[in-house]
Amino acid sequence: MKVLVVGKGGREHALITAIAQSPTETEIYSFPGSDAIFELARPTDATDLPSLIAFMQRENVDLCVAGEESYLVTGDGLANCCREAGIPCWGPEKQSAQLEASKEFAKNFMVKHSIPTGSAVATSSPDEARAAITCYPVVLKFDGLAAGKGVVICEDAAQADVFLEEVFVQKRFGDGRVLVEEHLTGPEVSIFVSVVDDAYHILTPARDYKRIGDNDEGPNTGGMGAVASMQLIDSSILDTIERTIVKPTVDALQADGLRYRGFLYFGLMLTPDGPKIIEYNCRFGDPECQAVMPLISGDFAQYVFEGAKGNLVPELIKADGGWSICLILASAGYPASSRSGDVISGLDKVEGARVYHAGTRRNGEGAFESNGGRVLAVVAPGNDRISARDKVYAEAAKIDFPGAQRRSDIGTLHFQ
Repeated sequence: MKVLVVGKGGREHALITAIAQSPTETEIYSFPGSDAIFELARPTDATDLPSLIAFMQRENVDLCVAGEESYLVTGDGLANCCREAGIPCWGPEKQSAQLEASKEFAKNFMVKHSIPTGSAVATSSPDEARAAITCYPVVLKFDGLAAGKGVVICEDAAQADVFLEEVFVQKRFGDGRVLVEEHLTGPEVSIFVSVVDDAYHILTPARDYKRIGDNDEGPNTGGMGAVASMQLIDSSILDTIERTIVKPTVDALQADGLRYRGFLYFGLMLTPDGPKIIEYNCRFGDPECQAVMPLISGDFAQYVFEGAKGNLVPELIKADGGWSICLILASAGYPASSRSGDVISGLDKVEGARVYHAGTRRNGEGAFESNGGRVLAVVAPGNDRISARDKVYAEAAKIDFPGAQRRSDIGTLHFQ
């Protein structure tokens, strides 16, 4: 089976690793890929979406897997183009991907179908946004894609003004409106679901750590670590999530004529009033994917291939009942900036843990060096949370590069 995975980060490295380890024989390509990914996958000669489709047709690729979200809404949409070319794609079509690409679209979808979520008002200017804020803390969300950095929790008007300046004046994320949203409280959890038309399969739950510093302090990032386990939340809570949020979402997609085949991420808050959805993502989360994938065994490649063709076959994979913890090593200056060119040492010393490359490249001497904000994801399993936590920190301590940042409380905070 020829498989092409679209993306270049740690999430895609994890997906490609799982595909490569599947019993189904695969020949893997990646676009745009990375030096680390190209140790498992072949590069393409594509430069954009049309040339990528042409490459897949020329090479008779059997399956396209959408890793990162941007290509789902670029141009005519990756999945739409694949469908037109007759290539099964694991990833939703462009209109369905608006669930992630537009926070306003997603909120209207939830309200229309009575899916539990916080109240929100869409605004088009700083004055409109300020007028819509009735109390603090408040959540402000940029309407479009922002690489995980377009959402802030504002404790006061000063913090709100800073974000509104970034969005409406500096246009940090491009053009777009801002949702002023109710601040929900409670533990957060990420639920990942494989959706194939009107069928779905819930995967291992996870919880990520978004802020740069210990104790959830400092600015938001794309994610500094994650914990995954079937034991993460009580089975009765998962049943409630399935009944009140997951199934209604899948039913609503069908009702609205939104074709969906791929991973669907549910970012949830377990509020005192029950689970409520914060956001959808139309792909696996990052770094939650890196934590979840090592817990999945079986024929992942065939599972995704069948799903892309319209056949959901949960029996092809199995979820480990233990724990997995992912620790991110980020570059100096992240998240405000990132520094590249710092040589990474110790990768060859890691044992019993996986290292996924999020932002690296090989230098002229063949050594890996930093090439982005989040550089590496170190992931370790354990029969229990404590052993997984101890293992991931022990192995991550073997890896270093100048300016490396890592939190010390992944797998500890929120479990005390």
